[in-house]
Amino acid sequence: MKAILALEDGTCFEGASFTGPGETGGEAIFNTGMTGYQEILTDPSYVGQMVCMTYPLIGNYGVNAEDVESHKVGVEAFIVKECCKEPSNWRATMSLPEYLKKAGVMGIEGIDTRALTRHLRINGAMRGVISTEGSPEALVQKAKALPSMEGLNLADKVSAKRPYLWTGTGTTDVDLKGGFSWAGTGPKVVVYDFGIKWNILRLLAAQGFDMLVVPSTFTHEQVTELSPDAVFLSNGPGDPAVVKNAIEATKVFADKYPVAGICLGHQIMGLALGGRTYKLKFGHHGCNHPVMDMESGKIEISSQNHGFCVDVDHLPELKVTHRNLNDDTLEGFAHKDKPLIAIQFHPEAAPGPHDSAYFFRRFRDLVRQATGK
Repeated sequence: MKAILALEDGTCFEGASFTGPGETGGEAIFNTGMTGYQEILTDPSYVGQMVCMTYPLIGNYGVNAEDVESHKVGVEAFIVKECCKEPSNWRATMSLPEYLKKAGVMGIEGIDTRALTRHLRINGAMRGVISTEGSPEALVQKAKALPSMEGLNLADKVSAKRPYLWTGTGTTDVDLKGGFSWAGTGPKVVVYDFGIKWNILRLLAAQGFDMLVVPSTFTHEQVTELSPDAVFLSNGPGDPAVVKNAIEATKVFADKYPVAGICLGHQIMGLALGGRTYKLKFGHHGCNHPVMDMESGKIEISSQNHGFCVDVDHLPELKVTHRNLNDDTLEGFAHKDKPLIAIQFHPEAAPGPHDSAYFFRRFRDLVRQATGK
């Protein structure tokens, strides 16, 4: 079925829908990962975005129930050069087209993804519409009418509506009306869900933390009532500067608890400490970005997914811990006197290399030093 991708600058690409008729829109971006498409599809950080995979063949190992990073598919659309309709893998339970159809998400193939990627690299990420109906001219106008990613609070949209516990394979809601009793014996950590990936929860649990995951709208007063030992700020989609509640809450947490942040959590912590954020031209999305640990000089190959960056260079109380070697943007910082650490990339991978998994151990050590637990 013929489908058209129309970008806001008037550029159009013709392909074919492999999920049937429909229309959708969002910010068009590209991801350089060769594998891991199921984890990408279910990463809530991609809400509001149409993801183009630069690797030409996608779907060859199908989809299974274990490789998800949230309860549902988050992308607005999936763009590939060629979709494999008949996967070959013993773990596969369905094909990629079946998976996207079940989720109600459009998939389009046959587009020159190299040309699309080059266009986005030169001109920047931009709004677009994919449709099996309508003229290219009409679709371009629809793309122009979409909201810009700057100013969008998508974290509150994808966050859980109620506190919950991580069960090891999923989540279970918690009613706090009657109070809350920490069940574990490890350090008590309140985890903010701005669109958290499940592998973050797996790796925090592996460090022995006793976790309660809370919605993005949770106030610092509500957190204080829980008497935690530390706070963790997760990844998530959208513009960090408009997640006002979390920024204000983090200002309080910075003086009371050890705090760690990943991706959007890194950005929120940077804003809370007096930094600023800005939109990257086409963002960092992939599994092969080189990052340098400034203290050790070690180079890590990292998994990344973000469209905004933090500037904290004017804050003398912070030290830069990580830099991106592709464009020299900030990838991590720590407070010189307080137990606060944050990184922009994804140490939990899923998908991606495991070079940076030590971040969770580093957070555990930070909590132990600060609390003795």
